[in-house]
Amino acid sequence: MISEAQFLNELQLIINNGIREDIGPGDYSSLACIPAEARGKAKLLVKDQGIIAGVSFAEMIFKTVDPSLEIEVFIQDGSSVQHGDVVFHVSGSSQSILKAERLVLNSMQRMSAIATKTHQYVQLLSGTQTKILDTRKTTPGFRATEKWAVKIGGGENHRFALYDMIMLKDNHIDFAGGITQAIAKTRAYLSQNNLDLKIIVEARNLDEIKEILQSDGVHRILIDNFNFEDTRTAVALIGTQCQSESSGNINEKTIRQYADCGVDYISSGALTHSVYNMDLSLKAF
Repeated sequence: MISEAQFLNELQLIINNGIREDIGPGDYSSLACIPAEARGKAKLLVKDQGIIAGVSFAEMIFKTVDPSLEIEVFIQDGSSVQHGDVVFHVSGSSQSILKAERLVLNSMQRMSAIATKTHQYVQLLSGTQTKILDTRKTTPGFRATEKWAVKIGGGENHRFALYDMIMLKDNHIDFAGGITQAIAKTRAYLSQNNLDLKIIVEARNLDEIKEILQSDGVHRILIDNFNFEDTRTAVALIGTQCQSESSGNINEKTIRQYADCGVDYISSGALTHSVYNMDLSLKAF
Protein backbone atom coordinates (compact mmCIF):
# COMPACT_ATOMS: atom_id res chain seq x y z
CA MET A 1 0.00 0.00 0.00
CA ILE A 2 1.10 3.60 -0.45
CA SER A 3 2.79 5.44 2.42
CA GLU A 4 1.11 8.06 4.57
CA ALA A 5 3.27 10.74 2.94
CA GLN A 6 2.15 9.64 -0.53
CA PHE A 7 -1.46 9.61 0.60
CA LEU A 8 -1.25 13.13 2.05
CA ASN A 9 0.38 14.31 -1.17
CA GLU A 10 -2.53 12.84 -3.16
CA LEU A 11 -5.01 14.69 -0.94
CA GLN A 12 -3.18 17.98 -1.42
CA LEU A 13 -3.12 17.47 -5.19
CA ILE A 14 -6.91 16.98 -5.12
CA ILE A 15 -7.34 20.20 -3.14
CA ASN A 16 -5.01 22.20 -5.36
CA ASN A 17 -6.73 20.97 -8.52
CA GLY A 18 -10.16 21.61 -7.03
CA ILE A 19 -9.22 25.19 -6.21
CA ARG A 20 -7.78 25.67 -9.70
CA GLU A 21 -10.92 24.25 -11.28
CA ASP A 22 -13.45 26.19 -9.21
CA ILE A 23 -11.78 29.51 -8.44
CA GLY A 24 -9.44 30.05 -11.38
CA PRO A 25 -8.33 33.69 -11.51
CA GLY A 26 -10.85 34.70 -8.85
CA ASP A 27 -14.27 34.33 -7.23
CA TYR A 28 -15.69 37.37 -8.98
CA SER A 29 -19.14 37.01 -7.41
CA SER A 30 -17.67 37.49 -3.94
CA LEU A 31 -15.04 40.01 -5.03
CA ALA A 32 -17.77 42.13 -6.61
CA CYS A 33 -20.01 42.53 -3.58
CA ILE A 34 -18.17 41.52 -0.41
CA PRO A 35 -15.45 43.79 1.06
CA ALA A 36 -12.05 42.18 1.47
CA GLU A 37 -12.08 42.96 5.19
CA ALA A 38 -15.53 41.44 5.81
CA ARG A 39 -15.63 38.56 8.28
CA GLY A 40 -18.34 35.93 8.68
CA LYS A 41 -19.33 32.56 10.07
CA ALA A 42 -20.96 29.52 8.47
CA LYS A 43 -22.17 26.11 9.64
CA LEU A 44 -22.09 22.75 7.89
CA LEU A 45 -25.72 21.60 8.05
CA VAL A 46 -26.83 17.99 7.50
CA LYS A 47 -30.03 17.58 5.48
CA ASP A 48 -29.89 13.79 5.26
CA GLN A 49 -28.88 10.83 7.40
CA GLY A 50 -25.97 8.44 7.35
CA ILE A 51 -22.27 8.43 8.21
CA ILE A 52 -20.48 11.77 7.96
CA ALA A 53 -17.10 11.76 6.22
CA GLY A 54 -14.72 14.43 4.99
CA VAL A 55 -14.59 16.61 8.11
CA SER A 56 -10.80 16.40 8.34
CA PHE A 57 -10.55 16.87 4.58
CA ALA A 58 -12.72 20.00 4.83
CA GLU A 59 -10.31 21.38 7.41
CA MET A 60 -7.46 20.80 4.96
CA ILE A 61 -9.39 22.64 2.22
CA PHE A 62 -10.21 25.63 4.41
CA LYS A 63 -6.61 25.91 5.61
CA THR A 64 -5.29 25.69 2.05
CA VAL A 65 -7.63 28.44 0.87
CA ASP A 66 -6.91 30.63 3.91
CA PRO A 67 -4.74 29.52 6.87
CA SER A 68 -6.43 32.11 9.09
CA LEU A 69 -9.86 30.44 8.90
CA GLU A 70 -11.00 28.89 12.17
CA ILE A 71 -12.92 25.59 12.24
CA GLU A 72 -14.82 24.34 15.28
CA VAL A 73 -15.79 20.68 14.85
CA PHE A 74 -18.79 19.22 16.68
CA ILE A 75 -19.19 15.88 14.88
CA GLN A 76 -16.19 13.78 13.87
CA ASP A 77 -15.64 11.64 10.77
CA GLY A 78 -17.35 8.27 11.03
CA SER A 79 -20.22 9.46 13.23
CA SER A 80 -23.89 8.84 12.48
CA VAL A 81 -25.74 12.03 11.57
CA GLN A 82 -29.38 13.01 11.16
CA HIS A 83 -31.24 15.82 9.40
CA GLY A 84 -30.58 19.07 11.24
CA ASP A 85 -27.21 18.14 12.74
CA VAL A 86 -24.46 20.78 12.60
CA VAL A 87 -21.07 19.24 11.89
CA PHE A 88 -18.83 22.28 12.25
CA HIS A 89 -18.58 26.03 12.24
CA VAL A 90 -16.07 27.92 10.11
CA SER A 91 -15.24 31.57 10.75
CA GLY A 92 -12.98 34.20 9.25
CA SER A 93 -12.79 36.03 5.95
CA SER A 94 -16.18 35.89 4.22
CA GLN A 95 -14.50 35.81 0.82
CA SER A 96 -12.35 32.84 1.87
CA ILE A 97 -15.30 30.87 3.24
CA LEU A 98 -17.14 31.31 -0.06
CA LYS A 99 -14.08 30.32 -2.07
CA ALA A 100 -13.87 27.02 -0.19
CA GLU A 101 -17.61 26.34 0.02
CA ARG A 102 -18.22 24.29 -3.12
CA LEU A 103 -15.08 22.18 -2.90
CA VAL A 104 -15.87 21.37 0.74
CA LEU A 105 -19.49 20.45 -0.03
CA ASN A 106 -18.75 18.43 -3.16
CA SER A 107 -16.07 16.45 -1.32
CA MET A 108 -18.01 15.84 1.88
CA GLN A 109 -21.25 14.92 0.13
CA ARG A 110 -19.52 12.21 -1.90
CA MET A 111 -17.28 10.99 0.92
CA SER A 112 -20.27 10.74 3.27
CA ALA A 113 -22.24 8.74 0.71
CA ILE A 114 -19.36 6.29 0.34
CA ALA A 115 -18.85 6.01 4.10
CA THR A 116 -22.58 5.40 4.57
CA LYS A 117 -22.71 2.62 1.97
CA THR A 118 -19.55 1.04 3.35
CA HIS A 119 -21.00 1.11 6.85
CA GLN A 120 -24.13 -0.68 5.57
CA TYR A 121 -21.97 -3.42 4.04
CA VAL A 122 -19.90 -3.73 7.22
CA GLN A 123 -23.10 -4.18 9.23
CA LEU A 124 -24.24 -6.92 6.85
CA LEU A 125 -20.93 -8.73 7.47
CA SER A 126 -21.20 -8.46 11.26
CA GLY A 127 -20.41 -11.76 12.98
CA THR A 128 -18.33 -13.14 10.11
CA GLN A 129 -14.58 -13.10 9.55
CA THR A 130 -15.01 -11.38 6.18
CA LYS A 131 -13.87 -7.81 5.56
CA ILE A 132 -15.14 -5.47 2.85
CA LEU A 133 -12.68 -3.98 0.34
CA ASP A 134 -12.96 -1.16 -2.16
CA THR A 135 -11.58 -1.28 -5.73
CA ARG A 136 -9.97 1.03 -8.30
CA LYS A 137 -13.45 1.88 -9.65
CA THR A 138 -13.18 5.41 -8.35
CA THR A 139 -13.77 8.91 -9.71
CA PRO A 140 -10.70 9.99 -11.74
CA GLY A 141 -8.65 12.47 -9.74
CA PHE A 142 -10.59 11.85 -6.51
CA ARG A 143 -9.39 8.37 -5.55
CA ALA A 144 -7.57 9.22 -2.32
CA THR A 145 -10.64 10.83 -0.77
CA GLU A 146 -12.96 8.04 -1.87
CA LYS A 147 -10.70 5.38 -0.40
CA TRP A 148 -10.39 7.47 2.77
CA ALA A 149 -14.19 7.50 2.96
CA VAL A 150 -14.27 3.69 2.75
CA LYS A 151 -11.94 3.53 5.77
CA ILE A 152 -14.12 6.02 7.64
CA GLY A 153 -17.13 3.79 6.95
CA GLY A 154 -15.36 0.78 8.48
CA GLY A 155 -14.11 -0.90 5.32
CA GLU A 156 -10.57 -1.64 4.19
CA ASN A 157 -8.61 -0.42 1.20
CA HIS A 158 -7.54 -2.68 -1.65
CA ARG A 159 -4.49 -1.60 -3.63
CA PHE A 160 -4.38 2.14 -4.28
CA ALA A 161 -3.25 1.94 -7.88
CA LEU A 162 -1.42 -0.22 -10.40
CA TYR A 163 1.94 0.34 -8.73
CA ASP A 164 1.45 -0.83 -5.13
CA MET A 165 0.23 -4.40 -5.64
CA ILE A 166 0.25 -7.02 -8.40
CA MET A 167 -3.15 -8.25 -9.57
CA LEU A 168 -3.10 -10.83 -12.35
CA LYS A 169 -6.56 -10.78 -13.91
CA ASP A 170 -7.99 -12.68 -16.86
CA ASN A 171 -6.39 -10.50 -19.55
CA HIS A 172 -2.95 -10.64 -17.91
CA ILE A 173 -3.22 -14.42 -17.65
CA ASP A 174 -4.38 -14.86 -21.24
CA PHE A 175 -1.72 -12.52 -22.68
CA ALA A 176 0.99 -14.24 -20.59
CA GLY A 177 0.05 -17.68 -21.90
CA GLY A 178 -1.64 -19.05 -18.78
CA ILE A 179 -1.78 -18.86 -15.00
CA THR A 180 1.47 -20.66 -14.21
CA GLN A 181 3.38 -18.62 -16.77
CA ALA A 182 1.90 -15.34 -15.54
CA ILE A 183 2.85 -16.06 -11.92
CA ALA A 184 6.37 -17.21 -12.85
CA LYS A 185 7.00 -14.17 -15.04
CA THR A 186 5.68 -11.87 -12.33
CA ARG A 187 7.87 -13.35 -9.60
CA ALA A 188 10.91 -13.08 -11.87
CA TYR A 189 10.09 -9.46 -12.71
CA LEU A 190 9.70 -8.51 -9.05
CA SER A 191 13.00 -10.17 -8.18
CA GLN A 192 14.88 -8.57 -11.07
CA ASN A 193 13.57 -5.12 -10.19
CA ASN A 194 13.91 -5.49 -6.41
CA LEU A 195 10.19 -4.89 -5.86
CA ASP A 196 8.39 -6.17 -2.78
CA LEU A 197 4.76 -6.35 -3.92
CA LYS A 198 2.03 -8.79 -2.96
CA ILE A 199 0.55 -10.90 -5.75
CA ILE A 200 -3.18 -11.50 -6.21
CA VAL A 201 -4.35 -13.87 -8.94
CA GLU A 202 -7.86 -14.03 -10.34
CA ALA A 203 -9.52 -17.42 -10.85
CA ARG A 204 -12.43 -17.97 -13.19
CA ASN A 205 -13.22 -21.55 -12.18
CA LEU A 206 -12.18 -24.28 -9.75
CA ASP A 207 -9.58 -25.70 -12.12
CA GLU A 208 -7.83 -22.33 -12.12
CA ILE A 209 -7.95 -22.29 -8.30
CA LYS A 210 -6.12 -25.62 -8.29
CA GLU A 211 -3.53 -24.38 -10.79
CA ILE A 212 -2.85 -21.19 -8.83
CA LEU A 213 -2.26 -23.24 -5.67
CA GLN A 214 0.54 -25.13 -7.42
CA SER A 215 2.63 -21.94 -7.58
CA ASP A 216 4.40 -20.32 -4.63
CA GLY A 217 4.30 -16.64 -3.80
CA VAL A 218 0.61 -15.91 -4.27
CA HIS A 219 -0.74 -13.71 -1.47
CA ARG A 220 -4.45 -13.95 -2.33
CA ILE A 221 -6.74 -15.65 -4.81
CA LEU A 222 -9.55 -13.59 -6.30
CA ILE A 223 -12.59 -15.85 -6.64
CA ASP A 224 -14.35 -13.99 -9.41
CA ASN A 225 -18.04 -14.42 -10.27
CA PHE A 226 -18.39 -17.80 -8.55
CA ASN A 227 -21.72 -19.08 -7.27
CA PHE A 228 -22.11 -19.90 -3.57
CA GLU A 229 -21.43 -23.62 -3.89
CA ASP A 230 -18.26 -23.15 -5.93
CA THR A 231 -17.10 -20.40 -3.59
CA ARG A 232 -17.36 -22.77 -0.62
CA THR A 233 -15.42 -25.39 -2.58
CA ALA A 234 -12.77 -22.81 -3.54
CA VAL A 235 -12.35 -21.71 0.09
CA ALA A 236 -11.89 -25.33 1.14
CA LEU A 237 -9.28 -25.87 -1.58
CA ILE A 238 -7.37 -22.73 -0.63
CA GLY A 239 -7.38 -23.51 3.09
CA THR A 240 -4.57 -21.59 4.79
CA GLN A 241 -2.24 -21.55 1.79
CA CYS A 242 -3.19 -17.96 0.97
CA GLN A 243 -5.99 -15.44 1.43
CA SER A 244 -9.30 -15.57 -0.42
CA GLU A 245 -11.37 -12.76 -1.91
CA SER A 246 -14.77 -12.88 -3.60
CA SER A 247 -15.82 -10.32 -6.19
CA GLY A 248 -18.19 -9.85 -9.10
CA ASN A 249 -21.64 -8.29 -8.88
CA ILE A 250 -21.95 -8.84 -5.13
CA ASN A 251 -24.64 -6.63 -3.60
CA GLU A 252 -26.61 -6.06 -0.40
CA LYS A 253 -28.74 -9.14 -1.08
CA THR A 254 -25.86 -11.56 -1.63
CA ILE A 255 -22.94 -10.23 0.40
CA ARG A 256 -23.79 -12.12 3.58
CA GLN A 257 -24.15 -15.41 1.72
CA TYR A 258 -20.70 -14.97 0.17
CA ALA A 259 -19.25 -14.13 3.57
CA ASP A 260 -20.83 -17.28 5.00
CA CYS A 261 -18.84 -19.24 2.39
CA GLY A 262 -15.76 -18.39 4.47
CA VAL A 263 -13.87 -15.92 2.26
CA ASP A 264 -11.43 -13.52 3.94
CA TYR A 265 -12.45 -10.52 1.83
CA ILE A 266 -15.21 -9.30 -0.42
CA SER A 267 -14.38 -6.49 -2.84
CA SER A 268 -17.09 -4.21 -4.19
CA GLY A 269 -16.81 -1.47 -6.77
CA ALA A 270 -20.30 -0.33 -5.75
CA LEU A 271 -18.85 1.29 -2.63
CA THR A 272 -17.45 4.06 -4.81
CA HIS A 273 -19.20 3.92 -8.18
CA SER A 274 -22.85 3.54 -7.13
CA VAL A 275 -23.67 6.01 -4.36
CA TYR A 276 -25.96 9.02 -4.02
CA ASN A 277 -24.41 12.07 -2.44
CA MET A 278 -25.46 12.99 1.08
CA ASP A 279 -27.37 16.29 1.18
CA LEU A 280 -25.24 18.87 3.01
CA SER A 281 -25.14 22.65 2.94
CA LEU A 282 -22.94 25.44 4.23
CA LYS A 283 -25.08 28.21 5.70
CA ALA A 284 -24.00 31.65 6.92
CA PHE A 285 -25.32 32.66 10.32
